[in-house]
Amino acid sequence: MLALRLPPDIEARLDDLARLTGRSKSYYAREAILAHLDDLEDIYLAQQRLESLRRGESGSVPLSEVMKQYGMED
Repeated sequence: MLALRLPPDIEARLDDLARLTGRSKSYYAREAILAHLDDLEDIYLAQQRLESLRRGESGSVPLSEVMKQYGMED
């Protein structure tokens, strides 16, 4: 179960959309989360990786090496 507090203007837009389409507000909240969860996870992972790199806990690989490894050389 998930409870969300939304700004009044967003709540009103969600109410309108649900009323106009005959779908529930939960349906649209679920759709929005599913549509953006992968992006949010990628952003979090990138931030964690950058922090690790800045602390010297990990290294980097030149793009040319990655391209060679995956057969993407020019």
